[in-house]
Amino acid sequence: MLRIGGNQKLIVGYDLGWDYAQISYCNAAGDQVETVSSVAGAESFSIPTVLCKKVGVNQWYYGKEAIEYAKENQGILIENLLRISLEGEPLQIEEGTYDPVALLTLFFKRTLGMLSGVAGTEKMEALMITCDRMDETVSAVLDKVTANLRLKTEHVAYQSRQESYYQYLIHQQGDLWKEPSILFDYRGNKMSVYRMECNKKTKPVVTFIHREEEEFPSRESLSAQADIGNQVLDQAFLKLAGENNLFCKGACYGMLEQIRPSGVSREYVFLGDDKLKCNVGMNVRRQGSESYLALLDAGTDWKKATAGMEFYLRGEGEAEFVVTSLVGGGKTVAAVELEDFPGDVTRVKMTLSMKEENLMHAHFEDLGFGEFRPAENKTWDKDVLLG
Repeated sequence: MLRIGGNQKLIVGYDLGWDYAQISYCNAAGDQVETVSSVAGAESFSIPTVLCKKVGVNQWYYGKEAIEYAKENQGILIENLLRISLEGEPLQIEEGTYDPVALLTLFFKRTLGMLSGVAGTEKMEALMITCDRMDETVSAVLDKVTANLRLKTEHVAYQSRQESYYQYLIHQQGDLWKEPSILFDYRGNKMSVYRMECNKKTKPVVTFIHREEEEFPSRESLSAQADIGNQVLDQAFLKLAGENNLFCKGACYGMLEQIRPSGVSREYVFLGDDKLKCNVGMNVRRQGSESYLALLDAGTDWKKATAGMEFYLRGEGEAEFVVTSLVGGGKTVAAVELEDFPGDVTRVKMTLSMKEENLMHAHFEDLGFGEFRPAENKTWDKDVLLG
């Protein structure tokens, strides 16, 4: 087991699933990534995402212990903690009413306490949470949970399981992923198949994750149907796919890349469903020479992609953006016109953000031209289609 001692800090990757959670950790150098086992001395990584309230008292259990208490009719089992938190409806449990986000926070607090054998949460430098999907609704719930946890770190981030798969692979030996690779993830009665491919014709190398999900028989039904010879192989495969701790390890690597980028992150870019698929910049004149100014980078979360700058705009008030697609490989120019542009030369403040995956919003503000012309407080708002 990797132990964090002295002044070393802990990087934690947390895979929050609909039914199970898993936790990995590493030191700040990322030398070795370990996964917390819920059973001492065994590789039992999956923690059921459930709580159990003991009947009649304010005492709570989590994970496998919660399931055991519920089976013995000693407590009330609360399942699907992530799902009920997304729905947001208060839960009536015995005589009390509970906020589902508060219950999910309690689950996080208890499970993160499993790291006490390695290092206390006060030594946590960063936390990356990964989920099956990572949209605005999930992010909003996780924002509330992490705020309630009052962690002593500002390095908290989220990423999808697809990106965690990518982060895990690119931090392994090249022969494991430079050719197309496949990951099987078996949970409940579903089998998810992830396939990673790299387009080596681009620089940086563009990486895609294709995911398919299929209904799959339960382990019990497969065991009943399989003959004795195949049953051993089937169960070995299902155990491997079901106890997959790759996502929480990939979350650790993803956080490491955010706080201490490696050479790998400069050579490869991941274009998942939530990523910007193009680079956006402008051709500008600096110190008398034409140059390209990068504004938005492909591979960033498009919902968080922003940029701002001030510049002098000449002529009739037309701003041009250079859009370079990493998917199609083409380069286009998107022009926007600022109507009733004041004067031949004006200093302009520009702010960029994304409204949709391929729709950029540009806000312009007239700042005047020094002593020659005061600002007229004009503003322009333009939507720019990126592809």
